[in-house]
Amino acid sequence: MKKVIVVQRVDPGSDELKDKRQLAELKDLAYAANYSVVGEVIQSRYPDKKYQLGKGKVQELALAVESLNAEKVIFCNELSSMQLYHITDICKCAVIDKFQLILEIFALRATTRRAKLQVELARLEYEIPRARIIVSHLKKEERPGFMGLGSYEDSYEQDIKGRIARIKDELSHVQSHNDSLRSFRHAHGLSLVALAGYTNAGKSTLFNALMGEGVDVADMLFTTLSPVARYMDVIGRKVVLTDTVGFIEDLPHWLIDAFRSTLNEIFFADIILLVVDASEPLDIMHDKLLTCHETLWEQVHGASMITVMNKTDLISHEDLNGKMEALGYLVPNPVFISAKTMNGLDELRQAIRDKLPVWKRKEISMPLSEHSMSVLSWLFKEGVVHSVKYADKILVDLEAREEVMNKIQSFSPP
Repeated sequence: MKKVIVVQRVDPGSDELKDKRQLAELKDLAYAANYSVVGEVIQSRYPDKKYQLGKGKVQELALAVESLNAEKVIFCNELSSMQLYHITDICKCAVIDKFQLILEIFALRATTRRAKLQVELARLEYEIPRARIIVSHLKKEERPGFMGLGSYEDSYEQDIKGRIARIKDELSHVQSHNDSLRSFRHAHGLSLVALAGYTNAGKSTLFNALMGEGVDVADMLFTTLSPVARYMDVIGRKVVLTDTVGFIEDLPHWLIDAFRSTLNEIFFADIILLVVDASEPLDIMHDKLLTCHETLWEQVHGASMITVMNKTDLISHEDLNGKMEALGYLVPNPVFISAKTMNGLDELRQAIRDKLPVWKRKEISMPLSEHSMSVLSWLFKEGVVHSVKYADKILVDLEAREEVMNKIQSFSPP
């Protein structure tokens, strides 16, 4: 594992506990990217325009890099192009910030064509303004007699813009396919249920528990990058359950935009299962829930939400009640489970069933014929057949969506 030093600048008088959580999360992200954190540098001050930290602290950082043989420096704070340039110049090693680190993790996790395209799009969107400024800065240092950078700058920027346009075009075709598939599922009575929540809340473990599958699970951030969807029976109703990428604090708009075709699995769901790690301290739960709701707030299109309080096997009943009372409106429709021990999964299935779109129930009468038997077979696939009685006619006690009822209306007696 490559050695790295993590760096955090905090505003004077900021929330000390929140600052510690952010630094701990940065270390977890570094671990997820296969780095070994060998040192940390923290400074309390307002941001320096040129260095983010004070110049003296950056020089201390450079000495730490040399003494610890660190290969990279990772900042918790977002760095401007100029800050990145000047810090790298002093430290003489690679320097990145939290969001570049997230992109590295996504690149490691990307396995599908769509995921790889999304990672590349996010990287290009993030880097193009920074590269433009750095090239402009280098132009100021050109010496007479050397080849100029002007034509290179124009060509470089046009190449990136062209690649961005091509990626967006290919992703739009992917999204068009996904929209068609989503419409097909709805037309066939399949409701869409999406697992959402802060990264490492236990979404993939819950997915495996509900589906009896083996989706990759690990105690690190962003284990799931590409959505995984499976059909599931929920007390007689068929749904498509999707495991999705996790949220993280301060996700920038360019990252959300790049992964929109993935996040749409959440945004266009009928039901969102918002998975929460109930074993975490109250203040951390509160901040993570705020992050999730802020990410979903303007994007969700009329979906019902169920808050899945996971990992309840790690917390007492009294503590859980206290947290629920404190969190209030942030935990709508709570269900208490442990995906690891599988406790509460029946209650979760019932909660999902209760939130599914209402179907009509009706007794259908059909003549005894070969065609009616074919229709009956179709009804078993498209709805819930509670009973079938054979007499001079076929009587079917059926529960199904309105479209199915309308299609078989001609079989009902006048």
